[in-house]
Amino acid sequence: MDEHKLRELVAGVKDGAVSRRAFIQRLAAVGITAPIASQILAWNDVAMAQASLAYKPTKAGGGGPLKLLLWQAPTLLNPHFASGTKDQIAGRIFFEPLAGWDKDGNLTPQLAAEVPTRANGGLSADGTVVTWKLKQGVKWHDGKPFTADDVVFTWEYAADPATAAYTTGSYTNIKVEKVDDHTVKVIFKEATPFWADPFVGVVGQILPKHHFGEYKGAKSREAPANLKPVGTGPYKFVDFKPGDILIGARNEDYHVKNQPHFDTIEVKGGGDAVSAARAVLQTGEFDYAWNLQVEDEVLKRMETGGRGKVSAVASGDIEFIILNTTDPWTEVDGERSSVKTKHPTLSDPKVREAFNLLIDRDSIQKFIYGRGGTATASFVNEPKQFKSQKLKYEFNVDKANKILDDAGYKKGPDGIREKDGKKLKYVYQTSINAPRQKTQAIIKQACQKAGIDLELKSVTASVFFSSDVANPDTYTKLYVDIEMYTTTQPQPDPERFLNQFVSWEVATKENKWLGRNVSRYSDPEADKAYKAAQKELDPVKRAALLIKVNEIFCEANVILPLLSRTRVAASVTNLMHDHSGWDVDTWNVAAWYRS
Repeated sequence: MDEHKLRELVAGVKDGAVSRRAFIQRLAAVGITAPIASQILAWNDVAMAQASLAYKPTKAGGGGPLKLLLWQAPTLLNPHFASGTKDQIAGRIFFEPLAGWDKDGNLTPQLAAEVPTRANGGLSADGTVVTWKLKQGVKWHDGKPFTADDVVFTWEYAADPATAAYTTGSYTNIKVEKVDDHTVKVIFKEATPFWADPFVGVVGQILPKHHFGEYKGAKSREAPANLKPVGTGPYKFVDFKPGDILIGARNEDYHVKNQPHFDTIEVKGGGDAVSAARAVLQTGEFDYAWNLQVEDEVLKRMETGGRGKVSAVASGDIEFIILNTTDPWTEVDGERSSVKTKHPTLSDPKVREAFNLLIDRDSIQKFIYGRGGTATASFVNEPKQFKSQKLKYEFNVDKANKILDDAGYKKGPDGIREKDGKKLKYVYQTSINAPRQKTQAIIKQACQKAGIDLELKSVTASVFFSSDVANPDTYTKLYVDIEMYTTTQPQPDPERFLNQFVSWEVATKENKWLGRNVSRYSDPEADKAYKAAQKELDPVKRAALLIKVNEIFCEANVILPLLSRTRVAASVTNLMHDHSGWDVDTWNVAAWYRS
């Protein structure tokens, strides 16, 4: 679609000749997804769509208990420490950002009075200043007023390196100024095309200054509110047993009229994805189950009972493998997989190239995931204009064998290849989950045919995705040779998603392993392209720069994408919920109700 045609369509939406839905459908036909279409409208002063879930209850309360099941149990409630999605889901029940993302990629005000636009003075023409007007009359759960001071404090808290916040990457290169009690300015150092990152969505939740003010920096882990939150959200904290159960009660002073519908909320952790699906779809014991990484045929059989329904929404999430180029078995300065070390064999590009050829992605999609994912070679898959068209995948055992032969890795009497006394023997780790164990088995079988020996390691999900810095088995530690999991893309723009590939985000002991770059791999060209994309206002040039970052890591075979994931959840038939692929499941839990 050329620029002239695009401008005509935008003008049509402005004057009412073209509906918003028709505009999004027209752009989808040429490969521009709904989230980006919505951003185009916002930049051209067309107001964002209102809430994606039509809320029907005429009064707050009366809905009884709402019971959520997370088979990966939450372990903490401070959203700025929540590197795992299950902790982000739990924290969002109590804390709120200025705005969140609905399933169509629309930015929806939460603690903000409105979404900033050029028309309302919220976006500067040069792309360096965003002005947020805050909703008035909002109270923290202890009755104190929510003001601009809390927003400014949240920036200071997350940006302080000593806090070691998971969200620090969104706050370190900005300045936040209080204009008045209900207005703040976010000032970027350079033109910033994707400004909806600080204070937005999963990284944007606002903390009360009066509860966290004494715990900024080195004392951040000592704050009582890390486990007993005081937020602005629809539910107040009642009880929390980390790794087990979380309970909240309706916030009677919630700032949205007639919300929330439910009197209490219970988040139960534990079990596995199959039992979670069964507890909703077959027994109705719970109202909602998250992240159903379950074989699609199993879900279809469960749905036939009529008690519940499966919801699968598009997202940018990716199931992928990391090949560790550092040494996970040698400790340096109190940490393994240190950037000061080099993996004995996976630092060899030829070994990584061969391994990538031993992944049968099509079979993994067809026989395991079904609706849950699509085979891919690209780390970024949504929105489509950010997906690399260059990256392709192939399953070829013979080709892998030849690459290893030519690289000098010879099979020994035990059938395992080695070179210079270093065997191709690896520990391959993931979380305990049936589809993941089946994926491991498929890859192990192919690797055996190429002389590579894999020891399969499966870690309880609540441990694997824990934010506990003392735990050696967390995915961010990467204390193994090979690791597999899904990483979530929290916005319909992949800039923050791709900071997993920059050198300054490497996970280390120093940052309590909360750096986003779990692979530890870095490339100066990727850093350069990423920094250029951060200030490039031309959307075509910017997309090309972000695609380059993606391609550098995938072509180095350090990051091996497997499946572009949809977000699959289950709910009982009469639960009206707002499931978004661009935010956490509880992003709009205040608006859930029972029909």
